[in-house]
Amino acid sequence: MERKVRVRFAPSPTGPLHIGGVRTALYNYLFARRHGGDMILRIEDTDSQRFVPGAEDYINESLAWLGIKIDEGVREGGAYGPYKQSERRDIYREYVGKLLDAGKAYIAFDTPAELEAARAATPNFQYDASTRLNMRNSLSLSPEEVKSLMDAGTPYVVRFKIEPGRDVVVNDLLRGQVTINSSILDDKVLYKSADDLPTYHLANIVDDHLMEVTHVIRGEEWLPSAPLHVLLYEAFGWADSRPDFVHLPLLLKPDGKGKLSKRDGDRLGFPVFPLEWHDPASGNVSTGYRESGYLPEAVINFLALLGWNPGDDTEIMSMDELISKFSFEHCSKAGAKFAYEKGRWFNHEYLQTTPDEELGELFRPVLEAHGVNPDDFSREYIARVVELVKGRINFVGDLWDQAKFFFVAPETYAEKDIRKRWKPETPAILTELIGVLRALPSFKGADAEPVVLGWVEANGYHLGNVMNAWRLTLVGECKGPHIFDITELIGLEETVARMERGIETIQPVDQQ
Repeated sequence: MERKVRVRFAPSPTGPLHIGGVRTALYNYLFARRHGGDMILRIEDTDSQRFVPGAEDYINESLAWLGIKIDEGVREGGAYGPYKQSERRDIYREYVGKLLDAGKAYIAFDTPAELEAARAATPNFQYDASTRLNMRNSLSLSPEEVKSLMDAGTPYVVRFKIEPGRDVVVNDLLRGQVTINSSILDDKVLYKSADDLPTYHLANIVDDHLMEVTHVIRGEEWLPSAPLHVLLYEAFGWADSRPDFVHLPLLLKPDGKGKLSKRDGDRLGFPVFPLEWHDPASGNVSTGYRESGYLPEAVINFLALLGWNPGDDTEIMSMDELISKFSFEHCSKAGAKFAYEKGRWFNHEYLQTTPDEELGELFRPVLEAHGVNPDDFSREYIARVVELVKGRINFVGDLWDQAKFFFVAPETYAEKDIRKRWKPETPAILTELIGVLRALPSFKGADAEPVVLGWVEANGYHLGNVMNAWRLTLVGECKGPHIFDITELIGLEETVARMERGIETIQPVDQQ
């Protein structure tokens, strides 16, 4: 009987979730949903020295914002918990004991100073079959010496006993068969008595087995540890239920070589974290995709295509479409350059298809940040503003620069536009135009436009100068959507008030 697909995303709460980790979580989620499986979130907090307060909540909030739904985890619960490794100590002790009893592992008492001395004495020192008998461990000491040290409470670690000279085969769904000789592997530490916690290697294998994980999908940086994990599965007698491996390519710098880092984002002006992160130790704040104005759907679409393609030229895909098309057959083995500009393009495209009412709600905090009370304007008004300007934006925050004149009358006027469009006769012409506007039976744009254009033509005025000077009084510069859309929305009285202020304030540049 074929097993139900079960995948796990297992981050460590040592800081903010990197965008590369987000992509790993996304590929796990897409694969699980594609095959009707489960997505597990497991918190790997065995490295107590690197634990960062708030990191676990940050991980959960990030995945929730992105729409990566968790089936089992610390918050969701489930039949295979606990889902936090620090709460599974008793389980790990049991399995450490099984390895020791079977002679597959041994206890080592080497102090940090002794290990450092061994490294200094032997170039490229490795704790393995060729050196272990020269060290202080249960293989080199008598049973009496071992018991004495244990009774005295001497700190120790448990190391996995790797037999040399064997070809270990890792079957990877993306990379095929990867063969590594066991002679190059060291006897990894599996457990430390100092904090009564296992290392990643043991906890990872035990949890994946007990949680019935069928596919381990992780970054390629974990590929060197895969042979060790294969050997551990065999040591426990679990070879037949071992999960399939998939080691994903790295996200690379947008320019140059190497893995994408936070420094690259700082240098080139893009986030590398899904949400804003406040470092509890330093107080430093790192920007996030959410706070930078990205839509979660755009971030998901962008990340999905960094190392995978749907097999055709389709670019814009919803989560459901990504799920229906996702396959490791179309994943690249090579690293993917982090084309952050493409991320901005995706955000622009998604903003264009987002309902104006939704964008209006997202715009409200931006208005508040600029001192405008959004409650002074109806939701219909804000949505109409968004409709008029959203074609020019890449982020929600851009709405302010494109639309602020709909909410606040201009107090200054662009000198370059004054120089080009404001003539000595302009005040008189605009005063005449106020009279035309007040006489209109309807101030709707469609009704006002032919009347105003007819008036300009009948008087032989320069259309470009009149319309741009008028726009200057309304907007503060010669930009923005169709002028009759602006006037219809802000209304007759606000239009006239702005025109009168401009007439009083603006002077041709050469007269100032």
